[in-house]
Amino acid sequence: MGSRLGIIAGSGEIPNLVQKEASEQGYACLIAAIKGQAGMSSLAGLERVKWFDLGDIQEVISYFKTNDVRTVIFAGKLDPRVIYQKTPENLPALYILRSNKDKTPTSLIERVIALFEKQGISVEDPMPFLQSFFCEKGILTHTPPSAEVKSDIVFGWEMAKKIADLDIGQTVIIKDRAIVAVEGMEGTDEAIKRGGRLVGQGTTVVKVGRTHQDPRIDLPALGLSTVRSLVAAESSALCFDADQMPFFQKLEAISLADAHGIAIIAK
Repeated sequence: MGSRLGIIAGSGEIPNLVQKEASEQGYACLIAAIKGQAGMSSLAGLERVKWFDLGDIQEVISYFKTNDVRTVIFAGKLDPRVIYQKTPENLPALYILRSNKDKTPTSLIERVIALFEKQGISVEDPMPFLQSFFCEKGILTHTPPSAEVKSDIVFGWEMAKKIADLDIGQTVIIKDRAIVAVEGMEGTDEAIKRGGRLVGQGTTVVKVGRTHQDPRIDLPALGLSTVRSLVAAESSALCFDADQMPFFQKLEAISLADAHGIAIIAK
């Protein structure tokens, strides 16, 4: 990577955290924030932030090229459901992506990466800026998993890996060794709440990475919002793939989980 780094900012705290870490490593960061995706409050106060509509792919590329940025990373989630929202702001992107073989999030991001690289801009792995957010394996909460939860984790882990590798979703919600809900385009938090609505309290949530995960395209992550969804769903536990996903706002999240008797396990 060179001394300048472009950050394409989606939702959540990740763009801000990545920018902070990259700056500490000596990079001059320029942020292309996506309207309706990135949070204004999370980027408030940061220098060199420019806002773009989702459809402004070529404008984002020009912004980076004009500022001599040849390396970029994606940081934060971009809601894949917007591909079906034919607003004037989205139409340029829809036009560019219309020839895609499918509309899976992975396929669409691969197409965008190809557009950037064709213009001489390399899309890189954000992992070097997120190492401090990874967890050691083990039980993170004071609340231990019950025997029933452990059984659901064993059952759910294999199922989650299969579903993730099919590019369906990376989270499953289980109760009594039955799959209650599978993450779709709505994302992890909404899938957790849906599982709670379907079967009530006591669900176990398992989130994994793919066998061949490309973090440039999709870096699964957890954070305080995930645990808030567990609380809302009255879930019993969360188990996640410690090798493949960062855990943001970890101390606050663990404290909240313990306050509600929820076990968190890094596997």
